[in-house]
Amino acid sequence: MKVVIQRVKRASVSISGKVKSAIEGGLLILLGIGYDDSEADIQWLVKKIVAMRIFDDEQGVMNRSIQDTGGDIIVVSQFTLMANCKKGNRPSYIEAARPDVSIPLYHSFCEALQAAMGKDIGTGEFGADMQIELVNDGPVTILLDTKQ
Repeated sequence: MKVVIQRVKRASVSISGKVKSAIEGGLLILLGIGYDDSEADIQWLVKKIVAMRIFDDEQGVMNRSIQDTGGDIIVVSQFTLMANCKKGNRPSYIEAARPDVSIPLYHSFCEALQAAMGKDIGTGEFGADMQIELVNDGPVTILLDTKQ
């Protein structure tokens, strides 16, 4: 699994002009699921994400986690994170999981993150044409790959 984690002042996900999820402060997470990903990848990522100290403390040092701040989270599925761009000019998505694998893993990831946070999280809609608006805070953008 690959994730792009963005610390945001605000973020929203819209589908067909209607806001599906919106937050005021927290994390926007873009999630790419590979054909060989599993529940073990989910557990590692969730543990890492909720404990990652990327929010400022009183001294302005990134020393607080999303759990410490009580911030909110939106998770959006994004198969294009699995793009392989080594050959040619058209990315290959052969490493991305097929929907029969990725949809259950996406829902499982969201449920595990929600359980770890102890509150609801926002989501996009798997496979939908989504528009994402955000104000990146910092900017702070972190990439995680469970295979590395």
